[in-house]
Amino acid sequence: MLTIDHLVKRRGAHEILSGISFQARPGRVTGFLGPNGAGKSSTLRILLGLDRATSGSALINGKPFAQLANPLMTVGAAFDGSGAHGMRTGRAHLRWIARAAGLPRSRVEEVLDMVGLTYAAGKRVGSYSLGMGRRLALAAALLGDPPILVLDEPVNGLDPEGIRWIRTFLRERAEFGNTVLLSSHLMGELAETVDDVVIIKRGKIVADGALEEIIGTHSTLEDAFFALTAERAGDTG
Repeated sequence: MLTIDHLVKRRGAHEILSGISFQARPGRVTGFLGPNGAGKSSTLRILLGLDRATSGSALINGKPFAQLANPLMTVGAAFDGSGAHGMRTGRAHLRWIARAAGLPRSRVEEVLDMVGLTYAAGKRVGSYSLGMGRRLALAAALLGDPPILVLDEPVNGLDPEGIRWIRTFLRERAEFGNTVLLSSHLMGELAETVDDVVIIKRGKIVADGALEEIIGTHSTLEDAFFALTAERAGDTG
């Protein structure tokens, strides 16, 4: 369970997050949807201990990230880019993470196979395409076989085949009882993947519920998004 409770983040006079609250539950894929600059990445960074909240809490199984006994085995995260040094090979990058976490080398080969990157594991990360970098970041997130995944824009840079693959992969993770939280601004892809939707705009949650409830009488998630953000955030056009 991921629990965001009255989370506030300010930088100077600017309020990035305005007391937001939502949950991501086991067995569900939760989509965190909003335009660039809405506060998605700030929320995820606080959740993963990469930034501090002004007030409120962001908890993983009831604890802040810093208090997790085995973080890599509890939550796997993938942000924009692979996070690897361009001169390292994909395999070397994963082996370095596995060694630091006390995981066997065999796990590296397993996750490379899972994300379809074995063929490029011996290449330097600097030569990877954006989509390959996304797959490497996901492989790193999966090393500890965590029951929770937190992914920031996971389909960005993937070709249609890659998008279909990650959609199926995340659905399977959820069906086995895992918690998946993913942020995105690509509403069409989100609608094909998620069970629940949280919509954020200008640091405020404007909708939170099951996908079907959020879409409601609208024909698409995109239509619902624009209607809800206009209605609840005071936009006029």
